[in-house]
Amino acid sequence: MTDLCIYLFRHDLRIADLPGLAAAAQVGRILPVFILDDDTLGENTPGGASRWWLHHSLAALSADITATGGRLVLQRGDTARCLQRLVAQTGAAAVYCSRGYAPHEVALEKALHAALTEAGVDFKRFPGTLLFEPEAIANQAGQPFKVFSPFWRHCLRGDHPAQPLVQPQQWPWVPDIGRSDDLDSWNLLPRNPDWAAEWHELWTPGTAGARERLAHFLDDGVSRYADGRDRPAEYATSRLSAHLHFGEISPREVWHRARQRVAQKPALESQVDKFLSEIGWREFSNHLLFHFPTIPREPFKAQFAGFPWLGGKSLLQAWQRGQTGYPVVDAGMRELWQTGYMHNRMRMVTASFLTKHLLIHWREGERWFWDTLVDADLAANACSWQWAAGSGADAAPYFRIFNPVTQGQKFDTEGEYVRRWVPELARLPDRYLHRPWEAPAPVLAEAGVVLGDHYPAPVVDHREAREAALAAYQQIRSG
Repeated sequence: MTDLCIYLFRHDLRIADLPGLAAAAQVGRILPVFILDDDTLGENTPGGASRWWLHHSLAALSADITATGGRLVLQRGDTARCLQRLVAQTGAAAVYCSRGYAPHEVALEKALHAALTEAGVDFKRFPGTLLFEPEAIANQAGQPFKVFSPFWRHCLRGDHPAQPLVQPQQWPWVPDIGRSDDLDSWNLLPRNPDWAAEWHELWTPGTAGARERLAHFLDDGVSRYADGRDRPAEYATSRLSAHLHFGEISPREVWHRARQRVAQKPALESQVDKFLSEIGWREFSNHLLFHFPTIPREPFKAQFAGFPWLGGKSLLQAWQRGQTGYPVVDAGMRELWQTGYMHNRMRMVTASFLTKHLLIHWREGERWFWDTLVDADLAANACSWQWAAGSGADAAPYFRIFNPVTQGQKFDTEGEYVRRWVPELARLPDRYLHRPWEAPAPVLAEAGVVLGDHYPAPVVDHREAREAALAAYQQIRSG
């Protein structure tokens, strides 16, 4: 054995403020490794949009490592076997990584610990992806929190996150060693067709892109965040979710840079606090996933196991394609398909529509989001979908059913969002934009809209759908 430590990158694709990497540097030389292990991930294998982001995030990480004198080793296959082979080739004394909280990550870490320890190799995992470790946050009874507000209050009452680690000017990377795959050979990018051809204009994966986006948000968007975060036509949100999911920037760095902005401009405190509470929701989702690992598959509230979901394949496809006949719902679904992202308010509206208007199981929506979101995250995706369906922890009451017309009128008042993503309705006056089926024939004709031709009629009637959802909810309550 040597003083060499293998650092296994996973959802921490950065070299800044990474405790496990800093600890590896204390061992001696570092061999940076990323392993694409689709078989072990199973149904948690990244979807198409996430794979696009992963490709570019790995390219950015590789460039950062190369710029500091190292080389990222890429391998594909079973994680344990790849690591054991690398240990045998290099004589590594240790394997370090950041800790994961999803069930498959916990299982992998246990397996790696057993296999590597038996081989005489030190295996350690470190915090690095959350502000607070799940075991450190508990209620007065010593149990996990199930409601967000008291969870976040408890977090804020404790010690604030530590300052980010100071990045060394040089890392003790191992010189060129170990076989490495060519990133392009992994075919993570879409081909024939390249549906992400224009995404480079929207996203810049990697640490530099994450920091640029954070800086822009703190300089501009955060000043109107509390209200603007509900208005999908405005660019008032941080859009950091994918950067955080892939670990290109640490949540500690986000936290402290946001607090520094308040120190510079105290009037922003309430806006920044609201923004950080959204980072808190990410923490809460991981807290729930760690303590209740069946959340991605089973309803958190047991009575929902008997909920009378409908199949509705044609309705599901109409929802996926943004052809429901409800403009604000369709705008959200088209934004998702074309950009790999959907505004958070629209995520709630579209999820509510699928589960409560169409009575389609939340897992169908979760699977679609998993494949189409660049920020698809197991904890956030599952917990947020269960929240929308009414079956999750701290969920919206099932009888709270978003009216897609009033949601559009309230949060897209001037129709900018709908007109951007549903251009066939662009010439409709504001009065009818969110309910085109009520527009008189002359108004539709002047706008060049023929319902059922240029744009579909509503796939369900709101009032009837609401009554059906409430009846279904009552059925499980009395069952």
